[in-house]
Amino acid sequence: MRSTMQDVPLTVTRIMTYGTTVHGSSEVVTWTGDGVRRATYAQVGERAARLASALRGLGVTGDQRVATLMWNNQEHLEAYLAVPSMGAVLHTLNLRLPADQLAYIVNHAEDSVILVNGSLVPLLAAILPRCPTVEHVVVAGEGDISPLAAAGKPVHSYEELLAAAGPRFDWPELDERDAAAMCYTSGTTGNPKGVVYSHRSTYLHTMQMCMGDALGLRQDDRVLPVVPMFHANAWGLPYAGLMVGSSLLMPDRFLQPEPLARLIESQRATVVAGVPTIWNALLNHLDQHPVDLSSLRLGVTGGAPCPSAVMKAFHERHGLFLLQAWGMTETSPLGSAARPPAGVPEESEDYWRYRVTAGRLVCGVEGRLVGPAGEVVPNDGESVGELEVRGPWITGSYYREDPSPEKFDDGWLRTGDVGTLTPDGFFTITDRAKDVIKSGGEWISSVELENHLMAHPAVLEAAVVGVPDEKWDERPLATVVIREGHDVGLEELREFLAQRVARWQVPERWAVIPEVPKTSVGKFDKKVIRQQYADGVLDVKLTGRAPDRKE
Repeated sequence: MRSTMQDVPLTVTRIMTYGTTVHGSSEVVTWTGDGVRRATYAQVGERAARLASALRGLGVTGDQRVATLMWNNQEHLEAYLAVPSMGAVLHTLNLRLPADQLAYIVNHAEDSVILVNGSLVPLLAAILPRCPTVEHVVVAGEGDISPLAAAGKPVHSYEELLAAAGPRFDWPELDERDAAAMCYTSGTTGNPKGVVYSHRSTYLHTMQMCMGDALGLRQDDRVLPVVPMFHANAWGLPYAGLMVGSSLLMPDRFLQPEPLARLIESQRATVVAGVPTIWNALLNHLDQHPVDLSSLRLGVTGGAPCPSAVMKAFHERHGLFLLQAWGMTETSPLGSAARPPAGVPEESEDYWRYRVTAGRLVCGVEGRLVGPAGEVVPNDGESVGELEVRGPWITGSYYREDPSPEKFDDGWLRTGDVGTLTPDGFFTITDRAKDVIKSGGEWISSVELENHLMAHPAVLEAAVVGVPDEKWDERPLATVVIREGHDVGLEELREFLAQRVARWQVPERWAVIPEVPKTSVGKFDKKVIRQQYADGVLDVKLTGRAPDRKE
């Protein structure tokens, strides 16, 4: 028996048309450094139609890839709406990748048009001669376009194209399984991998983002996505904002703590989303420069485990609920959100035990743990394994690549995150599979050591990696960044850690560094630290010794 329901495709077009009409008075606010520029959703909808018309005129007539090399701003949102809705594929380029990787991505995706902010023209100019598939470049905003001339490709003004185009566009009826957008992984091992999102997966993911046990966005929210729009589509926040009518506050290129704090205060942000390094830097700024955060009701952190000390500091000093979520480029990205179960008393030990997990897997994401021998282990909150997931917004392969057993396991995505899973769906990350430290046959969680170290008032950042050891195969090396104005000895930090973990897990190798290296999406780049150690670059101090296991 079949249903009697209408078969209406779930497409980005429907999110766009709903948001720009029903919620036409909501606004997009783009920070300029010393003020803002505003546009209503209705105005953005008209400009998206003009952009689609302009791209048709440039030869985008099918599913060509239209790339964006842009900050979080109004023009980028217009591309988010126009490109998928006209039947083309939006390809967001990570502006923080090395030039060689950026060129590889453009060529691998076969981008035909690139939209670029004027301030990023030099970055594009450095790779454009190596990108034969690119036929047109469109520049939005102020900037010197002369460096692009060497590539011999037509260069257009974004605003001039829109002004010449008609204000209406005949949006085609699309197959919901067609590609809407694509992102590439950050390429920490080998070349970046392409993930292609469908209209259907994007629509379903957007609905889940808005649900109460996820972000619970509302029409009266003012959402500030600090997470870049090139990083897993800004975690889906632009589409979620359109779906429920939340206004969007765009930081453009002003991502330092001081301008972010001014943007939050002046524009009365209610929801802010960023990676842990952003939250840590913002907390440090707020401790020295008081700012009115009374408008905020929710902070969202993801991309890497957030130190519990940072979450508790925002809770205690600023009254802000910092929601930890987990996901990947491959999962669109939302996979879980750490809201404690109903009935758990706030401030209780259980409350915080739930808060610092990666969260409960959301409806639509099915998870299992797989042990080192490939066996499925119980979801009992104690057994440890690598998390594998599947669901309607999780990729089943990489673009132009066959599914490999290293990443895909009989229809499941291997996440590379190691941890425990409770019967009620809460996932606790103990480490990345590539970062777990195996010392004398026992595992040491680098994440746990980092969280404890960053709970020390003198420690701003801490990253722990495994390094070779003659006796134990591997031992932890702790690298720490000391807060400005603080003075702490390594012996004190060692003893601080020894009171919180088994003594045999405490590192005897330590290094004080000015800053933890970061990846292009703001995560700790541990491969750089390992290489610095191997090259003898780090000033490593030995404190204590590695205890025997019986100690």
